[in-house]
Amino acid sequence: MKVVITEKPSVARDIASVLKITEKKKGYIEGRGCAITWAFGHLVTLLEPGEYDPELRKWRLDSLPFIPDEFKLKLIENSGVAEQFETIKKLCKEAEEIVCATDAGREGELIFRYILSLSGCEDKPIRRLWLSSLTPDAIKEAFKDLKDGHEYDPLYAAAKCRSESDWIVGLNATRYFTVRHGRLASGDDRVLWSIGRVQTPVLAMIVQRDDEIYKFRSKPFWELTTKYRDVGFKYTGGRFEKPEKAQELLDTITDQPFTISAITGKQKKEQPPQLFDLTTLQREINKIHSLSAADTLAATQSLYESKLVTYPRTDSRYLSADMKPRIPKIFEQLKAIRAEQIEPLELSKLPFTKRIVDDKKVTDHHAIIPTGIIPRSISANEQMVYDVITTQFVAAFYPFCIKKITTVDGESNEVKFQAKGTQVIEPGWSVLFPKKKRKKAEDGTDEDQTLPTFEKGESGPHEPATREGKTKPPKAFTENSLLGAMEAAGKWVDDDTLREALKERGIGTPATRAAIIETLLRRNYICREKKQVRATDMGRCLIALIQDPLLKSPEMTGEWEEKLKQIERREAEASDFMDGIFSYTRGLIESSTSAKLDTDRWGDCPLCGKEIVKGKHAYGCSGWKDGCPFVLETNYKGLLLTPNQVQVLLQMHLLPYPVHIEEQPRLLLLSKQGFVMDIDLPAADRQKSGKDNARPAKTRKPIKT
Repeated sequence: MKVVITEKPSVARDIASVLKITEKKKGYIEGRGCAITWAFGHLVTLLEPGEYDPELRKWRLDSLPFIPDEFKLKLIENSGVAEQFETIKKLCKEAEEIVCATDAGREGELIFRYILSLSGCEDKPIRRLWLSSLTPDAIKEAFKDLKDGHEYDPLYAAAKCRSESDWIVGLNATRYFTVRHGRLASGDDRVLWSIGRVQTPVLAMIVQRDDEIYKFRSKPFWELTTKYRDVGFKYTGGRFEKPEKAQELLDTITDQPFTISAITGKQKKEQPPQLFDLTTLQREINKIHSLSAADTLAATQSLYESKLVTYPRTDSRYLSADMKPRIPKIFEQLKAIRAEQIEPLELSKLPFTKRIVDDKKVTDHHAIIPTGIIPRSISANEQMVYDVITTQFVAAFYPFCIKKITTVDGESNEVKFQAKGTQVIEPGWSVLFPKKKRKKAEDGTDEDQTLPTFEKGESGPHEPATREGKTKPPKAFTENSLLGAMEAAGKWVDDDTLREALKERGIGTPATRAAIIETLLRRNYICREKKQVRATDMGRCLIALIQDPLLKSPEMTGEWEEKLKQIERREAEASDFMDGIFSYTRGLIESSTSAKLDTDRWGDCPLCGKEIVKGKHAYGCSGWKDGCPFVLETNYKGLLLTPNQVQVLLQMHLLPYPVHIEEQPRLLLLSKQGFVMDIDLPAADRQKSGKDNARPAKTRKPIKT
């Protein structure tokens, strides 16, 4: 008997339908010498420390780091899991061959291999079904091309390394920081500081960006502009730091004629957009519809399971060459809903450029595209995502958008100005993307402005003026920009080519990035403020407590992800990767335990951003001579702050420290405005020892200033 294991019941039903297997049993479908059964996602997980040794149920520093000699598995504790696993185990024991039909990627492979291991069936012959879509044709083709399951051993090795390394770093770091820094002043309540190999660098990125915004001090500047024939011109010498300089030039050109000195124009070809991988799809949906990355993934996964789009958890924006014959058929099917958009395409001569088809840039799966099946009844989010995927697919085969960029130079009394305008000559692919009306720049010099016909040497009156502006702080992360930074290992990259090169070292994978953001939200380390993603006081406090820079480093996490991909490609050994994780974790605990206070720097002033200095009885701002009133006394209502507490927490412009106020478990905080306040700890982030009776936060009086 052949046994097929899928990741979800719905996929099992789809495969059974295609293979004409119809006899339904409890937990599987049987027929024609084959049984198709299913998991519910992850059925199997790693043992907890206390299951290796009961003594490890107690969280103590002297038991760290804990690294098992051999990792062991158990079933997850969910209703129905044990019963379904027993069904799978029984079928596997009886099987002559087992087919892995879980999602075709790293996590799908891990789900299958963990089930196989816990069933004691690792020595059974295994085959791999590799699906990029769930259409009947794709399933039939995949079953004709079953692979030897052991060809995917490197994929399993990488998945196993990911699972075990996350367990080792997360467990040891979480226990260390919770025991060392989580105790409240009295009672057994404790803040649970959750640390992760991937989530903590992402949190650090958000905190750092918020920090840059907070530290930013806006500076005034002045610009010189003029208006000639209703076109805004900007002074070519740039901005002025002092108004007198701008006024001086303004005076020299007031009531003087304006002359056009040069007109240059060049054509620019804009390439059609590339197809989507998961991250670029999530970013685009967040940008235009404000949908979260998690909701976009959920909608795309549902579309995949409904056979409407191809496999979503991909990091490729390209198709493989063997897809070429299928594309015209997909377009023919899509004419039912996109006839007008598809009509200009010559389906027998589609332009399969290197931006669309490139076997070298297709890893596990090709780009996300529609399958051609027309949606009948789908949710609003699914319709939104489907429309964006389909439009991008059609646009990728459209011709260039050709624009004419015109630059007009002018001068008045030898003071030089310039204006730019853009004219669309051939819209090409851009007709598929209705353009939102852009707000005109405050100085009236929008580069997309429509220019009249100018003649070199023409002259006439103009309207010069100066405008005062202020420099703007960096922008807070949105999910769009945060996903981009995660994809590029913390770097801000807009260029498609450079971003593609950095993908190897991205933080997390396309399949996990949304979950990382949701985990940080659930743990109250970050919050959504409209479209922005900001760190909470809890999140800032955690990053302040972590002194090891590598634990907060996007680059280090990106290097680990790159090594996991090398393991998948047989270019690196799993044992070497895990040895590095073991060594890193031991070093993390040792260095954190022995970390000494650096008294050369206490932190920055929460009021003005200047350096904090220590006095005889208090800490104060070094800018006191300039009028900054900030002073922090070390004794607050009988609670004596230690130097370490002052330093760690001032460095993040917050002052949280352990205290019990009115017998409630809380953190005391110094806000950016210099006020002390106490906040409730979220129930999910406490280890409880009795009734949870926390009350709403209260704002305290200002610190002495």
